[in-house]
Amino acid sequence: MTRPLRIFLLLLSALCLSACGSVKLGRDFDAAGVAGRIEQNVTTQNQVRNWLGEPSSVGVSVATDGERLDEWAYYFAEGEMGDMSAAKMKLLQIKFDKQGKVRSYNWSASNK
Repeated sequence: MTRPLRIFLLLLSALCLSACGSVKLGRDFDAAGVAGRIEQNVTTQNQVRNWLGEPSSVGVSVATDGERLDEWAYYFAEGEMGDMSAAKMKLLQIKFDKQGKVRSYNWSASNK
């Protein structure tokens, strides 16, 4: 599990254990829409930043061949603390090569 995903899940878990009420984490975004615009080895960090703003978290990922990739994560979650089964959650992770172009990405979203 990548570091941004672990941080996201840890924050979400902590919020779930706190008092009842509504919670909102991160900024909402159209994960599928942005993912549909991303082209591997073409889309740049500046383009992603223009579409989504600053990432929620940044880090480094090391590929099996030792290549270091910048990793950005965007996440959003909102729901009622007493019943997270209806929560809306999204996560977009993007890896960039040393030229600042998208090497790979993945996204996921709840069906809510």
